[in-house]
Amino acid sequence: MDQSSLNGDLLQATGSQGEQQNARRVAHWRNVVGFWLLGLCNNFAYVVMLSAAHDILKQQETNSTLPTPPSVISLSQSSNSSGRYDCNPTSTAAVLLADILPTLLIKLTAPFFIHAVPYGFRVLVCIATATASFLVASFSTSVWMSILGVIFASVSSGLGELSFLSLTVYFNRCVLSGWGSGTGGAGVGGALLYSGLTQAGLTPRITLLIMLLVPVAMAISYYFLLVFPPSFPQWSSRGRVPVGGVGGATPEHRPLMEEEGHEEGLDTRGSPVKTTGALSCTEKLVILKGLMRFIVPLAVVYFAEYFINQGLLELLFFPESALSHAEQYRWYQTLYQIGVLVSRSSLFCLKIRCVGVLSALQCVNALLLMLAVYYSFLTSVWIVFAIVLYEGLLGGAAYVNTYYYISTESGDREREFSMAAASVGDSLGIALSGAAALPTHTYFCSL
Repeated sequence: MDQSSLNGDLLQATGSQGEQQNARRVAHWRNVVGFWLLGLCNNFAYVVMLSAAHDILKQQETNSTLPTPPSVISLSQSSNSSGRYDCNPTSTAAVLLADILPTLLIKLTAPFFIHAVPYGFRVLVCIATATASFLVASFSTSVWMSILGVIFASVSSGLGELSFLSLTVYFNRCVLSGWGSGTGGAGVGGALLYSGLTQAGLTPRITLLIMLLVPVAMAISYYFLLVFPPSFPQWSSRGRVPVGGVGGATPEHRPLMEEEGHEEGLDTRGSPVKTTGALSCTEKLVILKGLMRFIVPLAVVYFAEYFINQGLLELLFFPESALSHAEQYRWYQTLYQIGVLVSRSSLFCLKIRCVGVLSALQCVNALLLMLAVYYSFLTSVWIVFAIVLYEGLLGGAAYVNTYYYISTESGDREREFSMAAASVGDSLGIALSGAAALPTHTYFCSL
C-alpha cells in the first residue's frame, strides 16, 4: 500500500470522526432545546389557563363566588377595604382544588402503572388535554365549564411533568437543565403574553384560541426536535432500557434501593437485588421510602412559597407607594416568576446538594412575611420585592436540584420510576398550602 493511499484513509477516518462529533453536538443541543420547549409548553398552558379562567369567570359576573388562582390574582375595585386590610375575601377553594387535585392524583398513582403506557401515547394525551383546556375555557358559558378547563390544564401539566421527567433518563443528564429552565420561563412568558394580548384589546376568548399554538409547539418539540436513542420504543412499552449517557449512582452516593447496614447487592431481607427486569410493587415501595429525603424537602419548599403567594402577598399593600395595590401585586408575581426562571436555569452552572437548607430558608420567608402582615413592620414595598425575588430563587433552585440529585443517586433500573414518583412533592406541598393559606387569608381579610 503506497503512502498516498495511507494518507487518504487517514483523512477519510479523520473526516468521519469529525462528522460524528458534529452530529453528536447537534443532537446534544437539539435535545437540550427540545426539553426547554417541552418545559415551556407543559407549564405555559397551565399558567395561561388559570389567567383565562379567572377572566372568563369575571365576565360571567360569578367571580365573587370563586377564589382567584395564586399566580394571577387580579385585584379589582370590589376589594374589601372596610377592614384593616385591602383585600378580596375568598369564600371557596373551587378553582384552587380544580387546579391542583387532578395533578396530585396523577402524581400519586401514575408512577405505579404509567410504565405500561408508551411515551408517544402519553404525550398525545398531554397535547389533547392542553388543547381541550383552551377550547373549553374559550367557549365557556358557565362556571362549571371554566372549572373543567382548569381541570384539563391540570391533567396536561401533571401528566406532562411526570412523563417528561421520567423521559430524561434516556438522554444525557444535561437535558434536566433545559427542562428546568423551560418550566421557569413558562411562568414569566405565559403571564406576560396573556396580559399583553388582552391589554392590546383582544378578548380572553380570542387570546385563548391563539394559545392553541402551544400544544402544536409541544408536538413539534417532542416528535420532531428530540433525537431519541435508536432503541427507544416510542409506541411500545416493552424492552425499554435507559441509555448509559445519564450515568448510574456515583460511588459517594447511596442508591435508593439500598439501606444502611446491609451488604452491597443485597436488599433489606438479605436477598440479591435484581439488576434487570421490571420493578415489582415491593421494590417501588422501597424506592419510594428512599425518595422521602427528596420529596419531603421539596414539599416543604412549595408549601412555604405557595402559602406566601396564596395567603399573604395580597395583604402586603403599601398605600404610600406610587404603585396601586393591583400594580404592587402584579410586580410581586412578576418578580417571583423571574426568580424561579433564574434559579431553574442555574443548573447549567451551579448545583446545590442540600435542598433541606433551601426548605428551611423558605419557611423563614413565610414566617417573616406572616409577621409582617400582622404587625406591619415593613416600611417599603421594595423590601417585599426583594424578599419575593429571593423566594422565587429558593423555590426554583430546590426544584431543579432535587431532580438532578435523584438522577445521580438512583441506579439505572430504578431511575425512571424515581423521577416520576418524586414529582408528587411539589403538588403535595401546593395542596397542603392551599388548606392553610385560604383560611389564613380569610382571617386577615375579616379583621
